[in-house]
Amino acid sequence: MKNYIKLFAVSSLFVLGACSQDFLDTEPSTTKVEENFYKTPNDAYQGLIAVYDILQREAYGGPLLVSEQASDDCFGGYGTADAVVDLEWDRFLYVSNKDMNADVWKNSYLGIYRANILLENLNKVNWGSDTALKTRYEAEVRFLRAHFHFQAAKMFGDIVPLDHTITSSEFQLPRQAAEITYALIANDLKFAADNLNNDNYSQTGNANYGRITKWAAEAYLARTFLFYTDYYKKADLAGVITKAQATTYINDVVSNSGHGLVADFANLWLAASFEKFAGEDNTEMVWAVRFNGSGKGDWNLNEGNRFQVDIAPRGGAIGKYASGWGGATVNPKLYNAYETGDTRRDATIINYSGEGLNFDQQARDQRQYTGYSWKKYCPITNAAGTSIVEVNGGNFQIDNYQDYAVIRFSDVLLMAAELNLGTNAALAQADLDKVRDRAFKSTTHRVPVSKAVIMNERRLELALEGQRYFDLIRQGVDVAKAAIDNNDAGSDFAVTFRTETLGWFPLPQSQIVLSNGTISQNPGW
Repeated sequence: MKNYIKLFAVSSLFVLGACSQDFLDTEPSTTKVEENFYKTPNDAYQGLIAVYDILQREAYGGPLLVSEQASDDCFGGYGTADAVVDLEWDRFLYVSNKDMNADVWKNSYLGIYRANILLENLNKVNWGSDTALKTRYEAEVRFLRAHFHFQAAKMFGDIVPLDHTITSSEFQLPRQAAEITYALIANDLKFAADNLNNDNYSQTGNANYGRITKWAAEAYLARTFLFYTDYYKKADLAGVITKAQATTYINDVVSNSGHGLVADFANLWLAASFEKFAGEDNTEMVWAVRFNGSGKGDWNLNEGNRFQVDIAPRGGAIGKYASGWGGATVNPKLYNAYETGDTRRDATIINYSGEGLNFDQQARDQRQYTGYSWKKYCPITNAAGTSIVEVNGGNFQIDNYQDYAVIRFSDVLLMAAELNLGTNAALAQADLDKVRDRAFKSTTHRVPVSKAVIMNERRLELALEGQRYFDLIRQGVDVAKAAIDNNDAGSDFAVTFRTETLGWFPLPQSQIVLSNGTISQNPGW
């Protein structure tokens, strides 16, 4: 059987095992197969692009939206007649759709699969004297493999770590202990951090913007270190990275990366700033997933940002905000958590009445209307009230183009503050102060640094960016329950976090069935 180059094909750990022999043997439209493809650096580059391509699959059912619905900052939302699965993500139920997290699983393993294909073929390429290019590609793809593993691990707990493309005898591998998965993640990220040069691509017009850098790898090491050591109550990252090493890496990003804070928080987000928008390739973006509107309505492509339409106002454009599906309505508790004078509140959240917008809940068929929705990532209209996406010839559902900020420099500062606690309190305080000074445009709102203060600051700074739920569960299920439980706003908004789940989401039932008993459902589901 030939292993065909799968630049566009779909594969996942167990779904592939369910395919027929005929399907696997079908000749593709191209005659390129692994045996004859990887010869030149350009071939390797195409393989690398195929791995990056999976990043654009973040959409409805992806980790960003799901984790925000599950957190204390958002409810399920959408329309009154829409699928109830969004309420189930919100309320920790598992009733209507037993494959509710299939996209997370599928895309994670598709990314891992493509990464392993490339890694296993790098030595077949004739690199000539440019061995540094080979190292660079290996570093980028190992970072991406780590990212896809972490996407799954922080959602599902124990997963199946894969450092190679599996054979037919491995289609039903069991899950492994978290330490094994995180050791693979840590080693991949360490290789990337230690082998990429000091380039910083967050500069206007830089053709490499969106590619992995040393600084992204160092920051991602800190992120995984904090999640793993907090949640699993460990002293180091799976025996690979010590706290001292993680601190050194994150301090390097703070001091030497060339990244910095955009002066005005609102200018980071198009819907909050318009003509003052800092642009997507601004200095604060340590790593962002790139999107564009070039698909022009082609549902077979994944060039556009498909989660933006989910959180945009339901029932048509309103004011400067373009139309969408009204998903993940914002909890008023988040809006009220901001102090007076904190510029992040009105740059993060649409307050319909506060902005003089008459949002008719019934006419717009909005479920769980709170008066608040996402301003971050909200698509916008032109002066005539027409979606900018449609003005440019695109489809408002799939051709939104704002990049997804995975790691911002403010996140780096807050991770540095957290990691320096106990060893360099002055540095931790300075890093926290930079974030708050920007938020209030003043130095008069500084507060003494502590773990609790940093975690609250992360909530306010990184709201609606896919970090809150995982920040809660890494502090403990008791902390998550205290924050997420919502029993004082009526039955439509009643949420009870179930600690028996340990914070993990349910595995797709299809994967459990296809595993033939080697995988069991997560606790509480």
